[in-house]
This record gives sequence, structure tokens and C-alpha cells, in this order.
Amino acid sequence: MRFGGWLFRHRTSIPLPIALALVLLPPQRLSHSLFLDAAGAALVALGEAMRLWAVRHIGVVSRTRSDRLGPLVSTGPFARVRNPLYIGNLALWVGFALAAHLPLLAPIVAAVLAAEYHAIVRWEEALLESRRGDEYRAYAARVPRWLPTMQSTQSMQSSQRPEGPPTFSWGETLYSERGTLIAIALGCLVVWIKLKT
Repeated sequence: MRFGGWLFRHRTSIPLPIALALVLLPPQRLSHSLFLDAAGAALVALGEAMRLWAVRHIGVVSRTRSDRLGPLVSTGPFARVRNPLYIGNLALWVGFALAAHLPLLAPIVAAVLAAEYHAIVRWEEALLESRRGDEYRAYAARVPRWLPTMQSTQSMQSSQRPEGPPTFSWGETLYSERGTLIAIALGCLVVWIKLKT
């Protein structure tokens, strides 16, 4: 559990070796590079769309490095899966591996990040259960950890008002997500330069 807490506090810097690998490893020369470009771009876009949707519901608390908790959010993507931000991150990094024409690196990136996020989530869940008790246990019982349900738990509980704060404005969402958006833009530029040289 302590390791998961340490990973949580350092979760922004831990993927730096992956970023270095994407920049430094030579791209594979493949006949289906257009497919990799399209698949990579689609995954990056999907991952960031998932992140934006999640940040719109959770707000700036998603940027915290401490064990400070906001309200339990069960709206938007959090009504379908408990960890949409980590799923979005995974899609982003795998997308960049494909866009950098490193398809053999993509499953390694996925495995490393899945192990990291699993440890972080175990720590987060223990923290939430200790502080939110039955409220969190009920949420965890109805919303899957990793594989999104197609039916929103909000519609399953139509008689109850969804928990959590109201959604944030798109301006607040984009402001909170500005670091990730800048990193994506820089990543796209670096990959493009790498493939052109």
C-alpha cells in the first residue's frame, strides 16, 4: 500500500522513461505506417477526450499529490468506471507509442502503466474506504474498477440524485487540464519531427 502511495505522489514523473524511449528509440520502418499514424492519433484523441470528460466532473482535485479528498464523484465517466483518468492516460501513452512507429513498445508501455496504476488504485481505494466507508463501498460495488459498464449507474438509480459536485465549466476544465494539453501538443510535435528526420 505504501508503494502505491509513493507512486501516486510521483505519478507525473514516473512515465518520463517512457517518454525518453519514445523520443530516443528509432522508429520501425513498416509498410503500414499510415495505419499506425491513424491508430496512434485516435488513441491519443480518445485518451484525452476521456480525461477531459473526467476532469469536467472531478475538477482540480485530480491534480493533487496529497491524500486530500474531495467529494466522492459518481457522475459522468465516474458513473461507468471508477478510474477514467488512468484509462485515459493509458490510451494516451499507447497512442504515442504507435504514432512514434514503435508498435513493439506499445504492449510494454501498457503493461508498465497498468502495473503502476493498479498499485496506485489499490492505495486510493484503501484511502477512500477508510474515509468514506459505506458510501465508497456502495459506489465500488456498483461501478467497475477498469472495464466501463455500458449502462450509467446514474440511470440504474434513476430515483436517486447522483453524488458529487455539479460539473465544472469547460473553461475550468481546460484550465485544469492545460498541462496535459501542452504535453500532448509537444509530444505530437516531437513525434512529427522524429519521423521526418
